[in-house]
Amino acid sequence: MPYPHMLAPLDLGFVTLRNRVMMGSMHTGLEERGDWGRVATYYAERARGGAGLIVTGGMAPNNEGGVFPGAAGLYSEADIANHRLATDAVHAEGGRIAMQILHAGRYAYGPDCVAPSAIKSPISPFKPRELDEDGIEKQIADIVTSAERARAAGYDGVEIMGSEGYFINQFLCAATNHRTDRWGGDYENRMRLPVEIVRRTRAAVGRDFILIYRISLIDLVPGGQSFDEVTRLARGIEAAGATILNTGIGWHEARVPTIATSVPRAGWAWVTRKLMGKVGVPLITSNRINTPEVAEELLARGAADMVSMARPFLADPDFVNKAAAGRAQEIAPCIACNQACLDHTFQGKISSCLVNPRACFETELTYEPIDSPKDIAVIGAGPAGLMAALIADQRGHRVTLFEADTRIGGQLNMARIIPGKEEFHGLVDWFAGQLERSRVTQRLGTRATPEMLVGFDEVIIATGVTPRDPQIEGQDAPHVLRYTDVLRGGADVGARVVVVGAGGIGFDVSEYLVHEGHSPTEDLALWKREWGVTDPAEAPGGLAAQGPQPAPPARAITLVQRKPGKPGRGLGKTTGWIHRAALAAKNVQMLGGLEYRRITEAGLVVARDGQEELLEADTIVLCTGQEPLRDLADALEVAGQRAHVIGGADVAAELDAKRAIDQGARLAARL
Repeated sequence: MPYPHMLAPLDLGFVTLRNRVMMGSMHTGLEERGDWGRVATYYAERARGGAGLIVTGGMAPNNEGGVFPGAAGLYSEADIANHRLATDAVHAEGGRIAMQILHAGRYAYGPDCVAPSAIKSPISPFKPRELDEDGIEKQIADIVTSAERARAAGYDGVEIMGSEGYFINQFLCAATNHRTDRWGGDYENRMRLPVEIVRRTRAAVGRDFILIYRISLIDLVPGGQSFDEVTRLARGIEAAGATILNTGIGWHEARVPTIATSVPRAGWAWVTRKLMGKVGVPLITSNRINTPEVAEELLARGAADMVSMARPFLADPDFVNKAAAGRAQEIAPCIACNQACLDHTFQGKISSCLVNPRACFETELTYEPIDSPKDIAVIGAGPAGLMAALIADQRGHRVTLFEADTRIGGQLNMARIIPGKEEFHGLVDWFAGQLERSRVTQRLGTRATPEMLVGFDEVIIATGVTPRDPQIEGQDAPHVLRYTDVLRGGADVGARVVVVGAGGIGFDVSEYLVHEGHSPTEDLALWKREWGVTDPAEAPGGLAAQGPQPAPPARAITLVQRKPGKPGRGLGKTTGWIHRAALAAKNVQMLGGLEYRRITEAGLVVARDGQEELLEADTIVLCTGQEPLRDLADALEVAGQRAHVIGGADVAAELDAKRAIDQGARLAARL
């Protein structure tokens, strides 16, 4: 059997999970829309795909505990019927599902938020109200009631969210708990709340109900818990009746990335392993586990009893089944980009997946077999063209894929050489494998012409983008490069560089140029030094006393933009701060509000508030945007041949693989 540890059953005494893979909690926004049939379809597809246990997105126990006003929960008996649609659908597919109970505490984005002490979070504008004794009792009772309702709704268990800096975690840390009563002070008092919640929940739901407690093993904030305290808490939670302990890593306000693509794979499993053997209940490890090989290796070496993978089940709901069938290479890879999942969540949108646009849209985006196959030409083997070709082929069309380059991937081939974006290698490899397994006719190294496209029933133009001409005086000098010159390799770059344009590409180019040697994403010890992470047994919270210790930059970089304000504000909602912090740690100078006057041998002459200054540079790299590459589309239009234009050829907005793949999938689904 492939992956014998990952696919082994887990006996919890009163129930046996079919394997050691948990689909971790993710907020999708579906429940808030009230379309519970859609919710049921989403979870059922993951159960059918083989997940051993599914945990829902966080459900609020009361209004004050919701992560935002109107957040989903099990507020009343009337909600039970809605939730039962989801649990029945999961059970019909042979799966098991637990509901996460999440009280946001001071993270709740609303004026009614509550906390152990009236200390405002740095990531929320609202100062919480400090709870009195009766208020604490109400929160405990509401959490217990939520668990009782979850059982009535058919859930197999609940997960009590005790990590990530939410309500329960706020009681545990002295920095957020300034109380002097029995709920504050020494650690025995501070851990009273989670232990009491678990004890009373177990008493309410009975012994034959899965009770997961998500414990923060490393807080990554000043004043966080020591590992001795974490161990005491774990034992207290076990004694109170928890079935399983799930690993939580870092608070949301922490200045250390925990799940972004630049975090090494399984980069936090070492913390779970520290707790192994110190409690008698199974331990789940989490964060940046995205392949069966990684999961199997962790379980085989005793780092945990079970693995939690959340976003990989967005990328591919059939993750476990494909692994069990020896088809792991067909698993659509989670690249941990956050662009369509977490970024959407924090923008109030339905979550989905860059790699799999059907995620959370299962009832809307379907790939039905076609009755009358067509001959379809796809021009361009970047992300838009690749997805369009594969879905059209899957539905039964006859597809020919033209690509001027001799390899597929388009601008993904530039993204994947950026330190911290190594996961893009797997995405390109997956596309290549899917093509080889398909019936698509590949014509690589072929620049399509209108004459070649005569006779096709449908033509899809996915020719991508070309760099925009910034029209800066002196830009044709030999020491001036386009980002394509740098990221496609071969260009000599000097020791002092001005990067012109501070969008996503400008940040990527800067990241590429400040690094030398192997990437920290490929070296956990180096990555931990770069971000100042240490063993929580040595420093409470796991933050090294000396702080981050990044390697010296390979070059002196100045990153500039015309737009006023701080560069990088338009980057990803949940990852932009990581890119800004990483470059700042490498001493990259970031300047906004500049007028580009001219390029000289000495560098870039800019004007700020009307005053000229020279930014000295050996090399200037232009990252000044893109234009759609539409020559073929325009030629077809002149010839009177209709074509569909998608991806960058449609709209050039940075290197937006999320939009490109979504467009490709949706077009192919309706042809």
